[in-house]
Amino acid sequence: MKANATLDTLGLYCPMPIVKTGQKIKDLKMGEVLEVISDDEGIKEDMPAWCRQTGNEFLGIEESEEEYRVYVKRLK
Repeated sequence: MKANATLDTLGLYCPMPIVKTGQKIKDLKMGEVLEVISDDEGIKEDMPAWCRQTGNEFLGIEESEEEYRVYVKRLK
């Protein structure tokens, strides 16, 4: 998936990937996509919940053996 910006949160665990996402997404324009790279399995549930709470769009997740790539579209 094509992203406008990438946020590396490898080595950070709950709640830091979500906290950092909240800070970074403010740098994007409405409609742009943020890719968040994480090795915290909790992000699979935390990011969709955060998107529902904040009004941003959860676009999906790509999983590999070592990391997760989560995509969020800024709507607010």
